[in-house]
Amino acid sequence: MTRRKVAFAYLAATALVATGAAYAQQSAAPSPGVEPAASWVPPGTQGSPIDGTIFHAQVLLDRAGFTPGVIDGRKGMSFEGAVKGFQESRGLKVTGELDGPTRAALMQDRAPSTLMLRIDESDARGPFFQIPKEPADQAKLERMGYRNLIEKIAEKFHTTPRAIVDLNGPGKTIGAGSVLRLPNVLPSGRNYAGVEPEVAQMLSDYNVSASQPKADRVVVDKSDGVLRAYDAEDKLIAQFPATMGSKHDPLPLGNWKIQGVSLNPDYQFNPEILRTAKASQGKHVLPPGPNNPVGVVWLDLNKPHYGIHGTPEPSTIGRAQSNGCVRLTNWDAARLALMVKPGTPAIFQA
Repeated sequence: MTRRKVAFAYLAATALVATGAAYAQQSAAPSPGVEPAASWVPPGTQGSPIDGTIFHAQVLLDRAGFTPGVIDGRKGMSFEGAVKGFQESRGLKVTGELDGPTRAALMQDRAPSTLMLRIDESDARGPFFQIPKEPADQAKLERMGYRNLIEKIAEKFHTTPRAIVDLNGPGKTIGAGSVLRLPNVLPSGRNYAGVEPEVAQMLSDYNVSASQPKADRVVVDKSDGVLRAYDAEDKLIAQFPATMGSKHDPLPLGNWKIQGVSLNPDYQFNPEILRTAKASQGKHVLPPGPNNPVGVVWLDLNKPHYGIHGTPEPSTIGRAQSNGCVRLTNWDAARLALMVKPGTPAIFQA
């Protein structure tokens, strides 16, 4: 099924932090888990759960290929890891802090942190899906698509439903014709040469730029909780936060190879190889979609049943556990898919 055309019309650009001086003015990040205030205040101002400085940095890091996972204006391990990766790639002192040299390097991209975008009627129509709990019922779906419009918008713009509310206010209507403030992650180009129209639409929907550096190898680092991509000159060119393994299903350390890339994959639910599944649930083929257990991308490894893939729950990346595979946000997995090719080494290290 061909995906719908991109349905967001550009209206205007506006930044949470309007100038370099304002960006350089560090403010305190809100504590994780704090609920939005009953009385909404504009993002980036005192009382908002969104720290404008952190938010702007997250957007610029995402645009540079050193993504923080979800863009939400909050500090955390994924944000610190993204800063460290960016610092290493630019030859800066690796501190994980937004120090002066790091801010100056980020601000070479003069892009504002947010855009005002209008939701098109065709995008607002969906279709949207209720995702049942049992695999047998999931297998009956046409696809495992988005549950609702705000989930769809959040993934397209690399953020969360909560952050969209924080950006626009709890009273904001979200539907056809609504104009929303969203993270500025629009790509530099959408000329996805040599791919099927459905795949090109998926990449465009996730605002993944068609122009990506080529990875000579990828390294999955368990200690740091990230996947790093290096070019042929051993330069760090991208880094993504990742969820990898668990106590019962540890990350398979070693040297592997990426055998191929599948976009919009289905999922083989098999209790024989899934520790948390019950034999009584049976085997099922779950349809493609962003809420498929492996998201919208599967990078197959030369180790049976293992791969690098997307997720239906992007806000859990770096915080949850997996069945031994390497899990990225859907947009990061899609980006990585354009950087690698069959035979690319994938090194899993402790």
